[in-house]
Amino acid sequence: MEQSCPTDPKKREEGDYTLIGDGEDDLLGLYDKPLPCFGCGIGWFSFLLGFVFPLMWYYATILYFRNYYLNDPRERTGLATCAIAALVFTIVALIVAAVILF
Repeated sequence: MEQSCPTDPKKREEGDYTLIGDGEDDLLGLYDKPLPCFGCGIGWFSFLLGFVFPLMWYYATILYFRNYYLNDPRERTGLATCAIAALVFTIVALIVAAVILF
């Protein structure tokens, strides 16, 4: 019996195979696994934890600028949110320090 690829168009037309999913998409199912940190991802976990420990926002910002989200694109929004939170926190801290010192 001859073995052939299930995505072979000739075999599909003959009805020998039932194609499940997309044979041309190699990334199909790659992101089915849950995200780390209780399923919300490192970015969102760092964002929430940053309200208690603001240094977590800077840690996630470093991950964002080092393109950590290329491992899993679902991490991009959380890491970008931490970068914005770190920027806002820095500006607020500078304003508060300026008001107290002057």
